[in-house]
Amino acid sequence: MCLQPNLFTLFWPLLVSLVLVTLFLSLLNWLLLKRHSHLSGEKKLPRQLTMLVANIVGIIAIVLTLPVSEAIQNQILALIGILLSGMVAFSSTSIMTNVMAGLVLRFNKPFRIGDFVRVNGFSGRVAEMGLLDTEIQTETRELISFANSVLVNSPLTVVRSSGAIISVELSLGYEIHHSKIEKHLLSAASNCGLEDSFVQVIGLGDYSVSYRIAGLLTDVKSMLSARSKLHKAVLDSLHQAGIEIVSPAFTNTRPQEPGSVMIPAAPRKTKFANHEDNRPEAVIFDKAEEAEAVHQDRVALEEQLAALQAALKDANGEDKNLLKEQLEFTRMKLDELNNTQPKQEGSPAPAEQKLASK
Repeated sequence: MCLQPNLFTLFWPLLVSLVLVTLFLSLLNWLLLKRHSHLSGEKKLPRQLTMLVANIVGIIAIVLTLPVSEAIQNQILALIGILLSGMVAFSSTSIMTNVMAGLVLRFNKPFRIGDFVRVNGFSGRVAEMGLLDTEIQTETRELISFANSVLVNSPLTVVRSSGAIISVELSLGYEIHHSKIEKHLLSAASNCGLEDSFVQVIGLGDYSVSYRIAGLLTDVKSMLSARSKLHKAVLDSLHQAGIEIVSPAFTNTRPQEPGSVMIPAAPRKTKFANHEDNRPEAVIFDKAEEAEAVHQDRVALEEQLAALQAALKDANGEDKNLLKEQLEFTRMKLDELNNTQPKQEGSPAPAEQKLASK
């Protein structure tokens, strides 16, 4: 009869610790993850790490309440430490490399969300920056995830936000003087809205001269449509000047009637003429543009929040109350922006690729 009280006295600390640890971990899991299930993987990562640490602490707390001797408790804790060390040793080779590379990218800031980048033969706009990988949306609307270690260890090309050089190369015959070609090519670049445009002679072939027309595009978000417009403007400018854009050997492979030229007639303008003004970037880089807009709004709200906090320190009376209201409103908008559910794709595109860290 006296064994039951002894057993209860022996095991009740363990039972209490089990109940308390279970309740605490369940509550913490609901606060950090369950009610924020809409967060992206990057924002969930710190919460998941917090839950991992909390679980480890909970296990240690349960071990310390086991009804065994202190030596056995130390052996159990040592075993747990060995298991954790082994897991970290086997998994940290690539994970820690990518984590450290992600921290390097965040501190150095070689690019931002929405920037045009080119790495390992792939080019596109940055759609998401995570602690382990960075997602790029290509010109074919594919989403490619690069391990951060790849971006740190590979040559990375970033288009400057202040502007980019847009160029077109073409070959023309020797019978046309280069000054005449230069005038019409510069006119084409000017019609496209390019600044500081210039023409280069980049090659003297056996049958033709190679030219390059280039100019500065300040609105880098419209690079794709700007290239297309420059190609069209070069065609229109040279054809309107009566200059053929054909190979000098063209008549040798396809005889023509005397006096005929290969210049297509310009079509009449129709009600659909402005259709070409639509920006393809809005469809191609939809996720990147949405991510850039959210990032810019977040930065603006954070700057506004810092300015209000600084002004609140020196405010008095009604001004202080007004600043408090503005501060709370700004915090609310920032929380709403941080908790905004990211745009979901209807179905995963088969062209999406994952480039693993080597």
